[in-house]
Amino acid sequence: MGVGGKFWDLLKPYARHEGFDFLRNKRVAVDLSFWIVQHETAIKDRARSPHLRLTFFRTINLFSKFGAFPVFVVDGSPSPLKSEARIARFFRSSGIDSSSLPVAGDDASVERNSTFTKYIQECVELLELLGMPVVKAKGEAEALCAQLDAEGHVDACITSDSDAFLFGAKCVIKTFQSNSREPFECYYMSDIEAGLGLKRKHLIAISLLVGNDYNLNGVQGVGLDTALRFAQTFSEDEILNRLREIGNGDASLLQGEIRSVDDSVPSPDESSLKRKFSHCSFCGHPGSKRTHFKSSCEYCSTTMGEGCMKKSEGFKCSCSSCDMDRKEKEQKKQDNWRLKVLSKIALEPNFPNDAIVEMYLCNGHGYFTENDGPCISWGSPKTEMLVDFLAYHQLWEPSYIRRRMLPILSTIFLREMAKDPVKSLLHGQYEFDSIDRLKIRYGHQFYVVKWKKLAPSLGCVSCTVPPEESDMQQDDCSEVDESIDPFDESDVPTIDINNGCYFLLTDENMDLVHAAFPEEVDRFLQEKELKELKRRKTGKLETAGSRGVQLNITEFYRSAKVAKVYETEPGEILTKKTEPGEILSSQRAETSKEKRKPSSSNLPKSVRRRLLFD
Repeated sequence: MGVGGKFWDLLKPYARHEGFDFLRNKRVAVDLSFWIVQHETAIKDRARSPHLRLTFFRTINLFSKFGAFPVFVVDGSPSPLKSEARIARFFRSSGIDSSSLPVAGDDASVERNSTFTKYIQECVELLELLGMPVVKAKGEAEALCAQLDAEGHVDACITSDSDAFLFGAKCVIKTFQSNSREPFECYYMSDIEAGLGLKRKHLIAISLLVGNDYNLNGVQGVGLDTALRFAQTFSEDEILNRLREIGNGDASLLQGEIRSVDDSVPSPDESSLKRKFSHCSFCGHPGSKRTHFKSSCEYCSTTMGEGCMKKSEGFKCSCSSCDMDRKEKEQKKQDNWRLKVLSKIALEPNFPNDAIVEMYLCNGHGYFTENDGPCISWGSPKTEMLVDFLAYHQLWEPSYIRRRMLPILSTIFLREMAKDPVKSLLHGQYEFDSIDRLKIRYGHQFYVVKWKKLAPSLGCVSCTVPPEESDMQQDDCSEVDESIDPFDESDVPTIDINNGCYFLLTDENMDLVHAAFPEEVDRFLQEKELKELKRRKTGKLETAGSRGVQLNITEFYRSAKVAKVYETEPGEILTKKTEPGEILSSQRAETSKEKRKPSSSNLPKSVRRRLLFD
């Protein structure tokens, strides 16, 4: 949930949609709990163990397709405030009054849902088999994600919980879709500050007013627009202190301070301007109508001898007296609005909750110190153990699992080759053969790399896919909205058999392939350039060939005649046997000449028609 009152809609105008390479070679913290909850509801009862399926495919996409280094963060023990808010949310959705619920103490032991905890444990086991780092938070996962982002351990965090900004996150990726030209929807704290003028403490104040994960109600009668407008009137350093003063009953003091700033003591000149002058009913400016009828006033620009101009509809006088009167009315309106907001805040008991404020401003959400930092490292997948794990939980065939794992294995192999170009094999049995072609998908270019299998071995990749798995994938994709893409499956490597040799074709990042095999990339680009030159030459030859010019309908039917009639001299007819293709080039020129030059024949028109078409 995060901040209440449709907080994401407020930030929507400042979202950035980033492309494929946005996370390449960057570290990103992933809120695993919200990741599972967000998509499990969309694919529930459509696949076996959807939480494992989603985690498996999304991790492969993040690591191989987008080139990111994901760090997965899981929830720890929930705080009593969060547990109490969850109970209140449950009773609210059930239509039960939660006002008489007992308040959880500081030493209350509250456990999370056992089924969901089991899902998290299974996903953590899967991620560890894939070689991904998993970090456990003391409390909320989004809090630790934000702390890792704020301290520079990661470059962004993936979570749909808007609380991340309150915990100090700098870049939040709310959603990402693999099958899109711009898969990432990102929000930067710097853009929010520039657009709305809000900083971290401002956002905390807004969450206290409209509600959050630890206090669902907020202040009664205060919505998001009111909270935003109220927070913008104070600086970041004083907003929380002002809320404390109001909550302690110092609303009158605050109101006096507001008036002392806005309604400063007027000078003698300003006091004289407060007196309302009479205005002309014709032009609307200061003065009388009789005086303005004789000569125009200083505000009306007319020629000599003419009176004032008639005021237009909706006219507002711009004299100093009217300007000051409008400012006073607007200031009074603002004061009345602020007084209403202050009264609502003052009536709220125990506001603001200092425990919630301290929780948002705390920087100790993980089991590590600021000097040491978290222990984050990426390892190689444990292939055989991973095959056994997924075969047991998902009932997938080993060949299907190994085939789906190839993108992450090839990415690791290319990264190692880029660092240390030592001749080795992919998965112990495939060597780099060549670059097959350039592939463009969703506006992004990839190299299709061809891997040659050296020798058969146990557990080799097979092109056979279990029939029930293939059918299930088709049915699932046909039922689910493509814009949501809940399965987020990775690209399947294709298999090519040529002269008895087996080849695997995988989509790889162009820069990564160039860093690992620069000579092969140069050879591929040279061959591509030669093919392009050859194609251009072939096209020129075809253009310069004997292909005829497209004719109009009259010329087409005339050229289809076997016998063609030419006029040589008046009264003399010459018939020549020709083929249809031989007269195409000269027919157009002759026809144009005939159109420009009238016929000099003395024969009647009916005779000429019979000679031409009979």
